[in-house]
Amino acid sequence: MLKKRDLHECHSLYDLMVDPAVFPYVRHKCRSYEEYLFATKQVIDEEEQNTCISRTILNELGHPIGTIDLYHMEHKTGFLATWIGALYFGKGYNQRAKEAFFAELFLQREIETVFLKIRKQNIRSKKAVGKLPYVKLANDIYHEVYKLINNTEQIYDLYYVNRSDFMASEEMKHVVATY
Repeated sequence: MLKKRDLHECHSLYDLMVDPAVFPYVRHKCRSYEEYLFATKQVIDEEEQNTCISRTILNELGHPIGTIDLYHMEHKTGFLATWIGALYFGKGYNQRAKEAFFAELFLQREIETVFLKIRKQNIRSKKAVGKLPYVKLANDIYHEVYKLINNTEQIYDLYYVNRSDFMASEEMKHVVATY
């Protein structure tokens, strides 16, 4: 389901990323394949330097269908960025990828809190995060972080996942059983 990033999958991922249903919501908005290849090389280098964690999301056949990253890592926290190709919307990949990624972050890494910033108008992502019972709205709880991500205007809602909430969830019991 998840694997470390490599350059071999860039063509497939770039083709999925430039879809108009996906592109507005990706973190690295690359306008060409070469730019995407360069950005992927940078992400791989950042992971080697322990400043981010990035995985490719795979379908059942092992084909790349999107990416999931933890970036801006500091003080045992980080921000989550996920995108999945439009062909794979509504098939449960997002939830399974997040569960597997959170399991890695909380079981194998020293991450305590993962932040998710979602554009207020991104209904698809809000619905997806609403299916995860351990994800909580953080606009008021982490007000300084909320102000930081909305420094000019309020375009994002802030959510968070704490290690303890994830570890206590029913989903975690399922993930551990299949991990």
